[in-house]
Amino acid sequence: MDLVTFGEGMVRLTPPAFQRLEQAHSFDAYVGGGELNVAVAAARLGVASRWVSRLPENALGHMIANRAREQGVDPRIEWTPDDRAGLYFAELGAAPRASSVLYDRAASAISRITPGSIDWSSVFSGTRWFHVSGITPALSESAARVTAEALVAAKNAGLTVSYDLNYRSKLWSAEEARAVQEPLMEHVDILITTEEDTRVVFGIGAEAKGSYEQVDAESYAHVARALEKKFKLRAVAITLLALDLAVEGPGAGHGSLADQLRDHWPSFAAYVVSFAVILGLLLVRTQGLFGGKAVRK
Repeated sequence: MDLVTFGEGMVRLTPPAFQRLEQAHSFDAYVGGGELNVAVAAARLGVASRWVSRLPENALGHMIANRAREQGVDPRIEWTPDDRAGLYFAELGAAPRASSVLYDRAASAISRITPGSIDWSSVFSGTRWFHVSGITPALSESAARVTAEALVAAKNAGLTVSYDLNYRSKLWSAEEARAVQEPLMEHVDILITTEEDTRVVFGIGAEAKGSYEQVDAESYAHVARALEKKFKLRAVAITLLALDLAVEGPGAGHGSLADQLRDHWPSFAAYVVSFAVILGLLLVRTQGLFGGKAVRK
């Protein structure tokens, strides 16, 4: 197993034909979740991936786990007979109306995960890379403790650790996010973030002339270097709206990550990607840690 991710999987319900939620009589059902998306993206690139989570022992929980298997991911699940699956309702926008998301994830199964419930030594056996995001510790105090437990176990097992800051103001305050996550950075090798999240959570931001559309690339690189120095990281990737990323750290290469990826993947410009796919490419691209040539299925 090359990659392990840890986080919540949820059921996404979307009204068909760009309808508003209040108009809908039916919903299309999908499965999503930041860390699960990363595992799926990496699996599609030929990277053996495992996703760790906690799910209810019911039809919705099995739906989530089965969708992961369908995408070539090995789900390692702690099943619970009592708790619920998280839901979110995604309303697709139709110009000029923007898309919107309504979450129903309070008291979901993973928010009640407890330290010691996951056998991390077994999960990480034969693994090279561990990935988690700031969403997971934001779900509950116990989820935060298990996130810390997983990070320590991953470093003790010699894994490379990547962390997507992914600040969600609906889940916790900036002060809570900083207090919980600054100690976690001790165990992180590669941090993926945005300038805005970095500014809100860690108080490190780029200089802008009037608006953030006017921030130059060097200012973003300055933020990446500041993060790398503060937390002694191997690399920092800051995502920008135009799929350009400022990258700092040993082996990070020259130019934006998007430019590097376009060189490596000639069809990149025409390939519609989510952030999870960008991270999947980062996993394969960075210092050749997985070895061999990635394959798009």
